Amino acid sequence: MPGYISSEGSDPPQILAKVIERCYGELKSYARLKVGDDMIAEELVQEACLRLVTTGKDVPFNPRAYLYRILSNLVTDHHRRRARFNRSFVQTDTFDAEDERPDIERELIARQRLAILVQAVSELPPRCRKCFVLRRFDGLSHTEIAERMNITRSAVEKHLAAATVHCARRLKAHE
Repeated sequence: MPGYISSEGSDPPQILAKVIERCYGELKSYARLKVGDDMIAEELVQEACLRLVTTGKDVPFNPRAYLYRILSNLVTDHHRRRARFNRSFVQTDTFDAEDERPDIERELIARQRLAILVQAVSELPPRCRKCFVLRRFDGLSHTEIAERMNITRSAVEKHLAAATVHCARRLKAHE
């Protein structure tokens, strides 16, 4: 059927990587339209891609539609969190900073995940790693990265999609 991808005889992670690569730009445009902020849109799209890749070994019947559903749910969650944040005000005299610290177990898990991500980023091909670092750590836009690296925006999006898929696989492998 047109628009659907079969995983028979194929490598599911490769199929998902190709779907992400093909629709990364349109997903980002969709998210930007819904949330009105480039950085938040980028983070939501990356989270959606991560969730798609870590859903399991099976490829959804229509990965593109599934990816849009994940992104739509993340956008809804984002708006709910923002509304909840706007409604809640914390009195500074009743605020206990001790309550906000993560417990030791959560901190340990976070450190382990960070170590896995650092290793995953170091495993990326040099140009892919540079794109990822410029985007995630330096906060550059796709256009700025393309200009700095003398590549197209499309190449930047492909590198970022590949980096996201790679990092998601590494995290999933250590769960």
